[in-house]
Amino acid sequence: MQTTATRYPEFRDVLSARQRIEPYLKPTPLNHYLSLDALIGAKVWVKHEDCQPVRAFKVRGGINLLSSLSPEDRARGVITASTGNHGQSIAYAARLFGADAYICVPQGANPDKVAAIRAMGAQIIEQGTHFDDAARNAQGLAQEHGYRFVHSANEPLLISGVATQTLEMLEQQPSIDTVIVPVGLGSGAAGACIAAKAISAGIRVIGVQAAESPAVHDSWRSGAIESRPNKTFAEGLATGQAAGMTLELLTMHLDDFQLVSEQEILRGMVMWIEHCHTLAESAAGAVLAATYALRTELAGRTIGVICSGSNTTVSQLRKALEV
Repeated sequence: MQTTATRYPEFRDVLSARQRIEPYLKPTPLNHYLSLDALIGAKVWVKHEDCQPVRAFKVRGGINLLSSLSPEDRARGVITASTGNHGQSIAYAARLFGADAYICVPQGANPDKVAAIRAMGAQIIEQGTHFDDAARNAQGLAQEHGYRFVHSANEPLLISGVATQTLEMLEQQPSIDTVIVPVGLGSGAAGACIAAKAISAGIRVIGVQAAESPAVHDSWRSGAIESRPNKTFAEGLATGQAAGMTLELLTMHLDDFQLVSEQEILRGMVMWIEHCHTLAESAAGAVLAATYALRTELAGRTIGVICSGSNTTVSQLRKALEV
């Protein structure tokens, strides 16, 4: 998949990203909960990316990218497609570095996330039913107006930026031998693989996706870019087609890939409240649901789980509490 014109992110890029991000973001907490240990039967450390300024890990990538752009690229403005957290990341970083931002979202996107993006000064462009529709719209507008297009996965600066969450986690707790991370298009999981495998090839990295939107999972298993129905309510996991760069990195480095049902995701959101007193969004719910499903296999291990964000809606929370 990789061409000679494209250099995929490496560990050195993650180290550089950390230097660029440090002036703007504090390290997020890595917490340990005895109740969660008892539930899983292992020692579980939680990386609280819900403590970021936009309440999600994606902001690491946005700051790394905007801080790396030339003044000319910033002056052009940036455009991207998002179901929420990636859009918040780009909007936050664009505001920080004085660039105009245009965020294409599908109709019916998480209203709280859309409101947050708009509050940061970015322009919302709503079109299409799914993320993939919004992405095509963003690409077309970039060509038409000359904006700097930011792909939410095939972008080395985003991947190396979000990889700093795993680097940080493993420095905070070097005994972690298993990392479990959610997968939408896979920038976070690809970054986790780059950081973890550079630190120790023996660290297992497990990705989690929604069974109702399994495009990346199925592509990882087949080794080719696949399209699948995109029906999950969990917007952070919602994609209908895999992306080349993140898929290749996952194919090379990811140790396991799990699917979880919509009901499991909702129960996972409740587990965060019950065992960690943490309000977590659906993508993080998927991570905890998969960790619970794998508890026999994970028994006795030291696990790092990514609480990727807390940007849930009241309606999603009510639905989770009713399960």
